[in-house]
Order: sequence, then C-alpha cells, then structure tokens
Amino acid sequence: MPLVAIVGRPNVGKSTFFNRLTEERQAIVHDEPGVTRDRVYGHVMWGGRTFSVVDTGGYVTHSDDRFEAAIREQVQLAIEEADLILFINDVTVGVTDLDMEMANLLRRSDRPVLVVGNKADNDERRWEANSLYQLGFDQVYAVSAINGMGTGDLLDAVVELLPEGGEETQDDRPRFAIIGRPNVGKSSLTNVLLGAERSIVTEISGTTRDAIDAVLKVDGREIVLVDTAGLRRKAKVHENVEFYSTLRTQRAIESCSTAILLIDAKEGLEAQDIKVLKQAEMLKKGLVLGINKWDLVEKETNTARDYEAAIKKRLSTLEFVPVVTISAMTKQRVRKLLDKVLEVDAERHKRISTSKLNDWLQETVARQHPPLYRNQRIKINYVTQVRSGPPVFQFFTNYPKGIRDAYRRYLENRIREAFGFEGVPMKLVFKQK
Repeated sequence: MPLVAIVGRPNVGKSTFFNRLTEERQAIVHDEPGVTRDRVYGHVMWGGRTFSVVDTGGYVTHSDDRFEAAIREQVQLAIEEADLILFINDVTVGVTDLDMEMANLLRRSDRPVLVVGNKADNDERRWEANSLYQLGFDQVYAVSAINGMGTGDLLDAVVELLPEGGEETQDDRPRFAIIGRPNVGKSSLTNVLLGAERSIVTEISGTTRDAIDAVLKVDGREIVLVDTAGLRRKAKVHENVEFYSTLRTQRAIESCSTAILLIDAKEGLEAQDIKVLKQAEMLKKGLVLGINKWDLVEKETNTARDYEAAIKKRLSTLEFVPVVTISAMTKQRVRKLLDKVLEVDAERHKRISTSKLNDWLQETVARQHPPLYRNQRIKINYVTQVRSGPPVFQFFTNYPKGIRDAYRRYLENRIREAFGFEGVPMKLVFKQK
C-alpha cells in the first residue's frame, strides 16, 4: 500500500488527526506537547483506495533532549519512506520559526506535500489557514481533527496524488515474510532456507538494514522469501532501529501471503509479538509461529508440549496459529517449519463446496442455536464461501445484527473443526435473508 506520513511540530494535533483518519484511538492524545514519541501505524480507506498512514512525534530542532532527538530521526525516516506527506500546522498559532525550518526540510524530500491547517473549527479560523501559504507549498487545506470539517476534501486530494498500483502481473508464487523482534534469528533462518549467506548475521540487534527478497525453490516450486529485519543503512539512524524496523515489518506483512513470526525460545512470547500477530490477522495473512534457538532450551519430558500450551493460552483468540520449534543454528526442524508454512498458505486458498457448508450449518446450528434477538428467534438459512485467499464465508439470516461476537466465534471454531484452515484468519459476513 502507499504510505502517508503525518508530520509537524509538537502540539498541532497530529495524533488527533491520525485518529480521525483511521477512525480509531491508537495514538495517545493530550494537551501536553511531546506525548507521541513512538510512531503509530494504521490504514485508511477512502474513495475506493486503501493506504497506510504513520503518525510521528512532534519535530523539534536544536534540542539536546534524548527523546526529542529520537523523534527528529523518526520524522526523517518516515519522510524518506513515505509516498506523500501531510504537514500539520495550527491555524490558531500561525507560522512559527519551527514550521519554516520543517518546511525547508520537506522541500528537500522530493515527496508531494500537502499543508494542513488544523484546528479550523469555524469559518474565521478557516480564513486564518491562508496564512500557511507563506510556507511555500501549493496546497493548503483547512481542517478540524476534532469535528472532521474539511477532512473529506483533504482525503480526495491525498488519493489523487498517491501513486497508482500499476498493472499487477499475475504471480502465483507464495510470498512469505519472516518477521519478529531484533536478534531472534530471522537472518539466520533466511540463510538456512536459501543455503547461502544472503544476510549478514551477528549477535548485535538490528544488524540487517533492509528487507531482502529472494526466490527459493522447494520441490520444484518457487516461493518468494522476505527477510524483514527492517532497517536501511542510514547514517542518521542510531536508537531508532526498532522504530524503523516496526514500519518495515508492517509493510512486509501487507505484501506477503503468509507471515512467519519468529521468537527467541529463551525470551518467549512478548507483548510486541502478539501485537504483530494481531496486525497480520487483521490483514488476513496466513500465520505460523516459529520458536527459534530451541537447541538452547533445557529439556525435560513434554517440554515442547508444555511450551506450546503456554503460548496458545497467551494467544487467546489466535490459538489457531500453528507452533513449530526450530534451531536455525543447527537446522533442526527448519524443513518442518517450511512445510508447515506451505500447508498454511495452501489452506488460505482452500475452497469448501456450498453443499458441504450447508450440511455443516444444519448440524452446527442444531447443536447450538443463536441467542434470541429482541425476543425473536434467529434463523441462519444458508452459507457459502464467497472467496479464498483469505477465506470469506457469507451467512444469510433474518437478523444479521443479532449475531453476537460469542456466536461468531462459535461458528468460526466449528468451521475450523470441520474443515481445517490451520493458521488462516477468516472473515464471517452476515447478510439479510
């Protein structure tokens, strides 16, 4: 997807604007300048297009503060990666020296820039947005992130300026992304699979400075492998290794069909790993969890079984994700991991016949009926799979709004029980009969 970066000095409403575009409260919003220190990543759908958007911290120059220095690097990295930049300003304050410095930086970037005059909550403030033309850009849009005024016109302009996807050539090759936190062995695993030292491997976190695409032949079939350690070799990148790695990982997930999340067996599953898995699930990518460095784990009877059970318990709604213990160093079970990824990718493209689905539906509903909706009985009459890769199942019922999350989960679990789909997120759609 194209990427749009939201930049500007502190306290101009960048995070509020980000939340408005993504329709979620992902970014922390507070009156105190400098609240957003990490970049936040989301997706926007508008005018038939979908694009990614990244929120950045407030840009401050000539500061010795450690966090403000880190934010400067984040902003610069986001600008380099973005296809379009939204330069947020505060119309109630007007143009400051810091705004002018940032405008000079953006003009050197060769990226399309739209100046956004935020906090234009009434007609008087909308007129004040004209003062932002002195920043030297052609387009200024007056908006209110709080009430949404002007955001539609701005999004129309964004969609018009975004690069077209171009003619997509038909490529049936599976595309696998190896993702995970720094130093869990992504490059080592890539090297083992390719049988060549394609990636630099050291014990220092963040050694790999870019995503590497490679073609791997398995049993005569080609697959595309992406090592997403995720940081370009930039002179100004120091402590922002993980900030930039996160951005590249997100974009790799978008472009793959199946993601292999690699974790360190000694460190276990962490909150960031679960966050990445949920992101991949939201984008309906195939998922496999690889537990690397298994050779370093002290083993007793049922160690692997207990380890997997503990992980499944933490994953909660992602318990359908298969777990494979490996060692990239000793090559232990690496082929098993690859076979599992190929299985999951095949499951993602599987289709179930309508007759089988409706036989299953009768039995499943008979076992447990949907709860009443407004004292009315819910009837699910029919189900069909409307697409694969990822799978989408469409149910026809008299009360679509009456199907609650608990019953959705029940249906999804019964689909998996009957038809498989291991490691494959699916979508259940309910329509009026």
